[in-house]
Amino acid sequence: MDKYINTPLKEEEIEELKAGDFVFITGTIYTARDAAHKRMYETLRKKEELPIELKNNIIYYMGPSPAKEGQVIGSAGPTTSSRMDKYTPELIDLGLKGMIGKGRRSEQVKEAIIKRKAVYFAAIGGAGALLSKCIISSQVIAYEDLGTEAIRKLEVKNFPVIVVIDSEGNNLY
Repeated sequence: MDKYINTPLKEEEIEELKAGDFVFITGTIYTARDAAHKRMYETLRKKEELPIELKNNIIYYMGPSPAKEGQVIGSAGPTTSSRMDKYTPELIDLGLKGMIGKGRRSEQVKEAIIKRKAVYFAAIGGAGALLSKCIISSQVIAYEDLGTEAIRKLEVKNFPVIVVIDSEGNNLY
């Protein structure tokens, strides 16, 4: 079933999403990959504030290719989510409600999703050029020194994803 949602996410909306649903996201999402997750983890260990607000937000596991002239962003396909599994349960505990990536998640991530009523979406791997057309704006907001792995704030319109793990723990994998 196709569903249209806006960010920030609301718990009632998340609870209505079921594994297998096609979802179109509009609003703000953030990008962060391996290096950014490691740095956020280190920041939390130092008892410092994260550079993004996690509460009710979505992190997209993506590092874009350079934008060509006249483009907002280059190819914007998902990366393998399991590389962030070490850090994800703690981020969910801090209010993160959605993640977008590709591939399986650990049992610990699944348990955190159920406990905190979050959701894991998959974006279609290999379709980064098409996905980039749903991105209205892109701005580096933290860790610029990480290059493509810097944290970006994206504004998206009807960004297509599939619910892989819903808030009840149903898992397409």
